[in-house]
Amino acid sequence: SWAVWAEAGDKAKSNMGDLSIFDNPDVIDTLNENIIFAGLNISRGSIKIPLANFHDSSPRAQDFKTRFALKDTPYWGGYMTDIIKNYSEIDSAKIPSYLRDNPAVELDNIRVFEEELADLGAQNPLIVSFGVATYKILKKNFVDKYRIVKIPHYAHQISKEDYRNDVNKILSHF
Repeated sequence: SWAVWAEAGDKAKSNMGDLSIFDNPDVIDTLNENIIFAGLNISRGSIKIPLANFHDSSPRAQDFKTRFALKDTPYWGGYMTDIIKNYSEIDSAKIPSYLRDNPAVELDNIRVFEEELADLGAQNPLIVSFGVATYKILKKNFVDKYRIVKIPHYAHQISKEDYRNDVNKILSHF
């Protein structure tokens, strides 16, 4: 998906799943294919609606912190994807051992990720990793190829205001 969301309403999580923003032809002007946000994997189930990844309307979801953190920054409009596709696991601590036991899965997903970047037409992209596990995979496979930076995962137990401060402090160096 893309790092653009409908405006929040009265509550921080309101309108997170409102994908009608993608119906507006002007949204294309806000997209930036050279900013790539990478999550680890889909945590619950599968994405059944195009562009719904990172736009979870579930009350348990923490995606809203990303919207809050990126609003009115140069990073709004970045491309958002997961480095490991088609593997649903809520406990991210289990994924490194799964990949260790299934090295072809990581290699296949790295290939798909590079195809995504090529399809986007990304030129010297900045890849922003959500959390440590994703960062380790990206650094292992792309250390000399792309600029990679790690920000805290949006599910981290922190207020949306502190999350915004932390993310913008890190990203201000790029």
